[in-house]
Amino acid sequence: MVRGLLVASVVLAAQAIVAAPPGSEFVVKQAEGAPTVAVGGTVIPYKEVTFAAQLPGRVKYLAGIEGDAFKKSDLLVSLDDRELLANRQALLAQMQSADAALRNAGMQYNREIFAPRSRTPPGGMGIPNLFDQMFTRPMEDFMGERSRGAELSADLYSSGTQIEQARSALMRLQAELQALDSKLRDARSIAPFDGVIVKKFIEVGDTVQPGQPLLNYADIQYLQVEVDVPARLRPGLREGVMLHAELDVNHQRVPVRVAQIFPMADPQRHTVKIKLDLPQGVSEPGMYAKVLVPDFQAPARTNPVIPESAIRYNGSLPGVYVLDEQGNAELRLIRVGEPLPGGLITVLSGLRPDERILADPPPGVAAGWSTQQQRQPDADR
Repeated sequence: MVRGLLVASVVLAAQAIVAAPPGSEFVVKQAEGAPTVAVGGTVIPYKEVTFAAQLPGRVKYLAGIEGDAFKKSDLLVSLDDRELLANRQALLAQMQSADAALRNAGMQYNREIFAPRSRTPPGGMGIPNLFDQMFTRPMEDFMGERSRGAELSADLYSSGTQIEQARSALMRLQAELQALDSKLRDARSIAPFDGVIVKKFIEVGDTVQPGQPLLNYADIQYLQVEVDVPARLRPGLREGVMLHAELDVNHQRVPVRVAQIFPMADPQRHTVKIKLDLPQGVSEPGMYAKVLVPDFQAPARTNPVIPESAIRYNGSLPGVYVLDEQGNAELRLIRVGEPLPGGLITVLSGLRPDERILADPPPGVAAGWSTQQQRQPDADR
């Protein structure tokens, strides 16, 4: 809460500075709060995937090059699948044969129910065949040498076994068809979301092996900063907290939000990986960025705060124009600290609180310049 009030007061002070005209005075303020630590990180895409070959083959189609954008479900890479398609046709033919065998086994089972083979008379005709049906078989059943009931049960069981075997063969072929269709899907790389090709590793005509990377695909519309924060700074962070990051391009300072805190620290480096959301359109993936992380365990520091517009560089040495009681300006070298929100910056040495300085020195200012010189032209106008 105290830090929030401090940031709010700093922002209000910065707004007052922006509204002040060049040559106006600024009374050096004093800011109290936890110091921050600049932690270097890398700008990364919000979502990124690497497509790798799942089966050997030759690259038949490549959608584009680095930077080309695609929509979700667009085809990115395709391997030559003619051999797989031929195997699929052969498998479908085997499935038709297995289905016919299953139907035939079902018909044979029904035949055993309504016209058992155990009751079929032997070959021949006339008196011998009639004698065999009327006397020989009944006598065999009576004497226990033959059981037509047992023969019927055995024939039914055999026909049922043929049905199960035919059904199992058909199921096995269906499973092989599913596995083959899975390989056909693996021969095509489909965009899982809207994004762009970040890097490609293959060209049309290349021969790839399983596990070989094909291309990197990412969503660069939303970016994040990934940093490894020392473990001692972890207690001061939680998801949703707003921080500031300084981008490597033009040293631009932007607000960032803590999006994810990894649950485990690196056992060797003793750092915690943190991802922070960046505003849209301020950077590109792979760029360097520094995140200002508050260190609440460090002792609080009290440093003067001035606007960055008040600093003038004499070579590489920063300085400000300090006003005495008569309003005369004197250049004084200072040592600057960390930037603050709203165009302010801390001063480590060279200034004291309540001293007056020029908030934005006008052109031509030099030692001995007086604020009366600024007021005189204004009065003449």
